[in-house]
Amino acid sequence: MYLKSLVAVAIAFLVSGCGSAYVASDINDVAGVEEIEVVDISAFVVRQANNAPYAPQDLPDAFSLIASGSTPPRAPRLPDQVFDPEARPGATVLRAPPVVNPEPYRIGVGDVLILATPRGQSTVEELAGLVAAQNQRQGYTVQDDGMISVPSIGRIMVGGMTLDAAEDAIFQRLIDARIDPTFSLEIAEFNSQRVSVGGAVGSPGVVPITIQSVTLDEVLAQRGGVNARDADYTVIRIYRDGTLYQIPLNDFYAENSLRRLRMLSGDSVFVDTDYDLDLAQAFFQEQIARANYNRSVRAAAISELQAEISIRRGALQETRSNFQARLDLGAESREHVYIMGEVPNPGRFALPYENVAVLADVLLDAGGVQQSTGNPGQIYVMRAPYEDGTTLRRVTAYRLDGRNAANMVLATRFEMRPGDVVFVAAQPIARWNRFISLALPTLNLGNRLNN
Repeated sequence: MYLKSLVAVAIAFLVSGCGSAYVASDINDVAGVEEIEVVDISAFVVRQANNAPYAPQDLPDAFSLIASGSTPPRAPRLPDQVFDPEARPGATVLRAPPVVNPEPYRIGVGDVLILATPRGQSTVEELAGLVAAQNQRQGYTVQDDGMISVPSIGRIMVGGMTLDAAEDAIFQRLIDARIDPTFSLEIAEFNSQRVSVGGAVGSPGVVPITIQSVTLDEVLAQRGGVNARDADYTVIRIYRDGTLYQIPLNDFYAENSLRRLRMLSGDSVFVDTDYDLDLAQAFFQEQIARANYNRSVRAAAISELQAEISIRRGALQETRSNFQARLDLGAESREHVYIMGEVPNPGRFALPYENVAVLADVLLDAGGVQQSTGNPGQIYVMRAPYEDGTTLRRVTAYRLDGRNAANMVLATRFEMRPGDVVFVAAQPIARWNRFISLALPTLNLGNRLNN
C-alpha cells in the first residue's frame, strides 16, 4: 500500500512537471511589453504589413561592376606628307579601277556610336551611360578589339557589323540583362573607313566613308577639288589593294562613269600634274607605311587592354571572395529572420541581399510544418518594432491558419522584415503524446514495485 501511494505521488509530480514543460504554445503577455496584438493574416493584412518601410541590404559594388578597360591610347601624330613635283607629264593611258557594287556600311574601330533612349522613367533610361548619351550626346567609341563598353551591360562586339546587326546584338544584350530594349542606334562619327587624297588638290588629307557610299568626284570635291593649270598633263592615280590605276583628268571630266566611281576604304587618290610615277609611288608607299604603323600600334593597344581587363577582373574576384569569406565567418552584418517551434529545422534564415523574402521562403527553408506534431492552424509571425530605438512597447503576432491550403497563398505574399520571429505551435495531441512517453516508465516502475 505504501508503494502505491509513493507511485501515485510520483505520477502527480510528473504530470505537474509535464504540464510546465509542455504548456500550450499561445501568445501570452511579455514582461515590459505594453500591448500584444494577435492579427489573423488576410489579403488586407498582408498589404498593410508589407507597407512597413524596409530596404534590403546592398551587395558590395564589386558584385555589380564589370572588368572593362580604358580607351586604348591613340598613336602619336605622324609627320605631314611632303611632295615636290618636278617633271612634266606626257601622254597617259586610261586604266580605271573595276566597278564595285554598293554594300552596307560596316562599323569599324574608331567609329562613335550613339544609343538614344526614350525620355521618361523607363528602365533603359536609368542606365547611366544611356542617359549620358541621350542628354549630353556622349557616344561610345568602338575600341581596337571591335567592342563598345556600355555601363550596366558590359562590352558588346559590334566591329565588322552592319548597323542593323549591331542593333540586334545590343537588343539581345538588353534582353539578357532584363532591361527594356527600347533604343535607337546611330553612327555619330565615321572614323574607321577613309580614303586618302594627296597631290594637286586644294587640301590634301583623308575623306571618311559614311553610310552613303562616296564617289571619286565627291572625294576630290571634299578636299578642295583639283588644282591643275593644264588638264592635258594631269592624271588621277588610284592605289587599291596593291594595284595602281590611272585616269587622265580630261577623261575624268568627259565620262560620268569615271566621276561616279565608288571609292572603297583604304583607297589612296593622288592627283599628279607632273606625271612623276616615282612621286606617286612615294605617296602610296607612305600611305602603306602609315597603315602598317597604325596596325602595329593598334595590336599593342589591344594587348595592353586585355592585360588591364585581366588585372581588374582578378581584383574584382578577390574582393568578392573576401566578402564571401567574411560573410561565412560572421564578420559582415547580415539581417535574419528566426524560425522556431514545430519545424524540422529550426534556426535563423538570412534575408537575401537586394531582394525581399516571404513567409513561404522561411517555412520551406526550415522544412515546413512538422507533420506529426506541428499545428498548421497556428503559424505566427511576431514583429516587434522598437518605437523609440531602445524600448519594446508593442508586439504584433500575425497568425496564419494553414489548415486551409488556400491561405498558404498569403504566405507567398507576406514579406519578412529583419528580426521577425516565425513560430509554429504544437498540436494538443503532441503534448499529450510527450506526456505519455515520459509517464510510461514511471508507471512500469510502480507495477514492478507493487509486484
